[in-house]
Amino acid sequence: MASVRINKPAVFLAITSLAILTIIANFLLLSDTDVKSRIDNISLPAIPGLRSKGWHSGENLDDSPEPVDDHPISLLMKEADKTWRAYEDDRSLTFRQCVSKYRRKYGRHPPPGFKKWYQFARKKNVHNIDDFDQIMDDLRPFWAIEPRIIRNLAANMWKDETQGVAGIHIRDHKVVKVTNASWRAETLVTLIEKLIKHLPDMDIAMNRLDQPRVVVPWEEMQNYLAKELETRQMPPEAIDEWSSNMGGFLNTTVDTTVDDDGRPKEDPKWYPAHGQPYMDIASLACPPESLARNNLYNFSTTWDTEALYKNRFGGIITNFNRTTDLCTVGPEIENKHGFLFSSSTLIPTKRLVPIFGECKVNINSDILFPANMYWKHDDRYDYSSRADLDWDKKKEVMIWRGVSSGGVQLKENWERMHRQRLVTILNATEMEGKDVRILTEQPERKGEYENFRQFHPSEFAANHTDVGFTETWGCVPNCDFYEGVFSLKEQIPLSEQFQAKFLVDVDGHSFSGRWHAFLESKSLGIKATIFREWHDSRLFAWRHFVPMDNRYDDVYSILTYFIGLGTAGTEKTSSDGSVTHPYVERHDREAKRLADQGREWAKKVLRREDIEIYMFRLLLEYARIIDDNRDRIGYSGDGSELDKYDGVSKPNVITG
Repeated sequence: MASVRINKPAVFLAITSLAILTIIANFLLLSDTDVKSRIDNISLPAIPGLRSKGWHSGENLDDSPEPVDDHPISLLMKEADKTWRAYEDDRSLTFRQCVSKYRRKYGRHPPPGFKKWYQFARKKNVHNIDDFDQIMDDLRPFWAIEPRIIRNLAANMWKDETQGVAGIHIRDHKVVKVTNASWRAETLVTLIEKLIKHLPDMDIAMNRLDQPRVVVPWEEMQNYLAKELETRQMPPEAIDEWSSNMGGFLNTTVDTTVDDDGRPKEDPKWYPAHGQPYMDIASLACPPESLARNNLYNFSTTWDTEALYKNRFGGIITNFNRTTDLCTVGPEIENKHGFLFSSSTLIPTKRLVPIFGECKVNINSDILFPANMYWKHDDRYDYSSRADLDWDKKKEVMIWRGVSSGGVQLKENWERMHRQRLVTILNATEMEGKDVRILTEQPERKGEYENFRQFHPSEFAANHTDVGFTETWGCVPNCDFYEGVFSLKEQIPLSEQFQAKFLVDVDGHSFSGRWHAFLESKSLGIKATIFREWHDSRLFAWRHFVPMDNRYDDVYSILTYFIGLGTAGTEKTSSDGSVTHPYVERHDREAKRLADQGREWAKKVLRREDIEIYMFRLLLEYARIIDDNRDRIGYSGDGSELDKYDGVSKPNVITG
């Protein structure tokens, strides 16, 4: 093994620099109220030897990236690559391994039909046979609810048509009825019918509304989860088949006020909350010590909280999952996102009910399924290569088109809506004379960056953004107050938007149905959202896409990193040594690498086949929680019967 030489002077210098930085920070904390901006402007010392290699970009995506400089994005890309490679290395490759890992993770046998699902998934070329934790997390608390009650709720929630619930009813391997139907339910039926020969009888309640529904108080949820843990068992005599002759399903031939075992209908306890501040509702599902629960948000907490998910340099996102955690960031963005302060279709419940939904925020207990827009063929949302260009032929522009959706808009509140804020902050005219924060390279230290808070983005926005509304919509009493505020832009077909290098994706009333198409394109997706979807665990920020803060205060830091700014050697400093003319090295190869990685990954994990695989597994797991004998059914074998199918030649295969 080669010996490692330690550069003692360099290490000593780094340690000394950090010590000095700590002393300065403590001094400022004791002597100055403007601590955050003062400390943000202190540059971090470089790590000796970091830039010993160039960046492996664009040529071979199998190579691990090596940062070419100390910019936070460069370092985050390397860290994301490391996390993704660990994910890749942990995949089960055989049925034996898959079954073993299932039991180890969830403390139960896999459900009946699991072997058929495994073969189905392998035939569809599933990439990661283990990555279905979202399903297990969504269904976990229902182990604390009697199966009969779950069936009763699922069978009957559609009956009050004003509550926004549809019903899909499966009997004898057929969808025999769709109640309170909508295009969403009808689209979901076309997916279910591809799987139906493998499914037992069930009723599925589906959310017809754009926005999520279930908000279980935190204390109740902890009780449910504790009960779920207590029920975990793996009986060796488990039966690999579904129970029959169970009551509680919808009588699909006669409409009655009781279910088919004579019990009265369970009340889901919906209540209208249109336009109410969502954090007043959501905070109940947060831990008692959380910022949301205590309504604590001020200068000190903002700084501490941002450190959990943002880099102090440039505001770059370091933890994308945290940016969607309303218990953490909710109090800061509750007046900056339309869903949180002006929701248009909000009918929640505090009761744990089994309703399937296309998206949710982190405190919701809806059961996620792949959104219908990802399954239904629609030119507004489907990727087409018709007008997509190779990277070097694309415009160096970030593009966005949309309508002014996101919540009920009034003359008094529209400026706080999330889409309106995006259009404003990327509008050259609106940003004339305004300052934003970006990063700039330090004049005397190539490759090292510091905050620059006096960047005037108007000219940059004019040259590198193409963002605007195509229509105003969703206003009360009308949208006349937008006249003279926004100039509407021409609508551009989705495929033609791929002529731009950068595609920014933000929420509307709920999630954005364009996200899959953006990832499939040859452009680079930039994402800001508060909503969570079925695919989140298989997408890695800074490996497959660029995460962005829901306040958009990092958007110019992101764009100047990839596009570049100024000319090397022309930076100017004032008498106190601070930079007056920023310079950011162009990182076009890094942008291309991210775009290429996202595109190649989408081809593996976001296909229509992956939607089928996910839905099949979801419905098997759901079928078990509604089965009266759920503790005594499941697959109890060791997986060896599929050794030949998996190409395993030796019987003593490691189950890992």
